[in-house]
Amino acid sequence: MAKFSNIKQFIYDKIETGEWPENHPVSSENALAEQFSVSRMTARRALQELADEGLVIRTQGAGTFVAPIKSQTSFMAIKNIADEVRDRGHEYRAKVHHLRIQDASSQVAEALQIEPGSEVLHSTITHLENDLPVQLEERYVNPKLVPDYLKQDYTKVTPHEYLCVVTPLTEASHQIEAIHPISSVCQLLQISRDEPCLRIIRRTWSSGGVVSYAILTHPGSRFKLGGHMNFDAPKPD
Repeated sequence: MAKFSNIKQFIYDKIETGEWPENHPVSSENALAEQFSVSRMTARRALQELADEGLVIRTQGAGTFVAPIKSQTSFMAIKNIADEVRDRGHEYRAKVHHLRIQDASSQVAEALQIEPGSEVLHSTITHLENDLPVQLEERYVNPKLVPDYLKQDYTKVTPHEYLCVVTPLTEASHQIEAIHPISSVCQLLQISRDEPCLRIIRRTWSSGGVVSYAILTHPGSRFKLGGHMNFDAPKPD
């Protein structure tokens, strides 16, 4: 596990056990760098990713604090869309629009940490719940890490399930934003142009580097984002 990931896990554990409740100060960059024998830049990266995930709030001049519970979104575990649908007692189905090799744009290359123009594996899949689209998944995969990605039947296994088996994931990052979808997205999700959507941009890593860069778009009327974290105080020994 990367050194900055060790720092993140340390802070995750403090929050999950309730040792650091909401608004509790988080160790400074200097303190974390010394504690984990890393550079201050590495400690800063860990804190910034936690801030991007909504678990901590960073305020210049004041420090870093555990975010209020109402502001937090838990991404401790990445859920498989098929499991989410089935857990609700509904029927899951996937529609594969394309699987292809293409040259990486500058944006995709930066996300996958490869050279622009390098070959990447690209899939576009709509995930349906009771035959209604609930997620459009566009995923770009590093072929050096997952060479057989395009050979799979993604109507039987989701890309997430496959990647977890062939290249165990060590970390992930997320960005979330509200968007107005373009016409091609509206067509695939079977929604009107005025339907607001929630877009999650996710990158996943294995020990070999960045595995995939996924853009997940959900119709606002068909999707709820949530999670559960236990903030009970730790029990005495």
